[in-house]
Amino acid sequence: MAETVHPPFVTYASMLSLLALCPHFVILLWYTMVHEDGSVAQSWDLLKKNGLHGLINIWPRPTAIAWKILFCYGAFEAALQLLLPGQTVQGPVSPTGNRPVYKANGVAAYVVTIATYIGLWWFGIFNPAIVYDHLGDIFSALIYGSFIFCVLLYIKGHVAPSSSDSGSCGNLIIDFYWGMELYPRIGKNFDIKVFTNCRFGMMSWAVLAVTYCIKQYELNGRVSDSMLVNTTLMLVYVTKFFWWEAGYWNTMDIAHDRAGFYICWGCLVWVPSVYTSPGMYLVNHPVELGTQLAIYILVAGVICIYINYDCDRQRQEFRRTNGKCSVWGKAPSKIVASYTTSSGETKTSLLLTSGWWGLARHFHYVPEILSSFFWTVPALFHNFLPYFYVIFLTILLFDRAKRDDDRCRSKYGKYWKLYCERVRYRVIPGFY
Repeated sequence: MAETVHPPFVTYASMLSLLALCPHFVILLWYTMVHEDGSVAQSWDLLKKNGLHGLINIWPRPTAIAWKILFCYGAFEAALQLLLPGQTVQGPVSPTGNRPVYKANGVAAYVVTIATYIGLWWFGIFNPAIVYDHLGDIFSALIYGSFIFCVLLYIKGHVAPSSSDSGSCGNLIIDFYWGMELYPRIGKNFDIKVFTNCRFGMMSWAVLAVTYCIKQYELNGRVSDSMLVNTTLMLVYVTKFFWWEAGYWNTMDIAHDRAGFYICWGCLVWVPSVYTSPGMYLVNHPVELGTQLAIYILVAGVICIYINYDCDRQRQEFRRTNGKCSVWGKAPSKIVASYTTSSGETKTSLLLTSGWWGLARHFHYVPEILSSFFWTVPALFHNFLPYFYVIFLTILLFDRAKRDDDRCRSKYGKYWKLYCERVRYRVIPGFY
């Protein structure tokens, strides 16, 4: 029987909010950014005057061109995931003893994707501005298409699970929301979560960042320094992600959260729409920061992204070498923790307590939140909405920190208590 991530009440509440509110919010976010100058007040006035009918009127219908764009993009990324060469990488051992195997070709897929996209524009084969012009249609198609995709994942988990890391908790809603399978695959080699989370979701972040830049150039004949800072920092962040992609396969998203509506719909819809929203706003609202301020913001953002990367690199290297590495020029401090798997087997893990990981628990979330602030702040403070992603990310990481802490406390018991005594400071207060 599958364990739920949150208590049933919280699961039902989040499920209903995602189903009832998030699709509408995605459309309202797009409409407000593109058609209402980013003004929440203007969109609110529209809804007050027209109510539900007003929302229906502004909701774009999925068009043939939107479906074509999504199909071509998805098929291209799936082909790159399957066909590009890459080093074989093993994921962490699952609770039932399975160890997934991946092909680490994310950097190659990223380079090929961006080069192809810019090349199509440069040689006049395809204008990325078309993507921006049909953005509402595309988001609408993603909302409906991703829901159907999640239904198919639910059915697959029942009739054709890919591994023993699957199962039902006996509740249809929870099974659909949190997922049936930990590592769903099509055949032996096509990992579905790698596709939804990395190759569709994260890749679309970079593709749309470039799209917004090109659209602003098409509108104004130049790209503002605010857009350049925003786009550069987003591309640096996504580049960092794909450089570290094999490490991401050890995180909660891949190794612990099942492939359900929560994570798959989020990566397929929420990432392209919400994560890219500061750039979406800047298309029609260029801000001239001036060279000095632009450089300050850019440097601060790059530093935060680097620290976030170095936190992950330290932990990944520590795990790869089984603790036999150098952290900040000396041998790492660690705790040897034993735990029991669901099959009754006793195993050990090493918990890193020095370097960035000795400063505070979940310290790596600090530079991640600051990075999002620095690629948003080029919009300055004329409107609140561009900062929604920063607020959302902070809430998301609060929840993730608590879930990770609860999981580690349950898994390691007294060793986690010892870890918390040794790493006394916590980034997110009030949870543990």
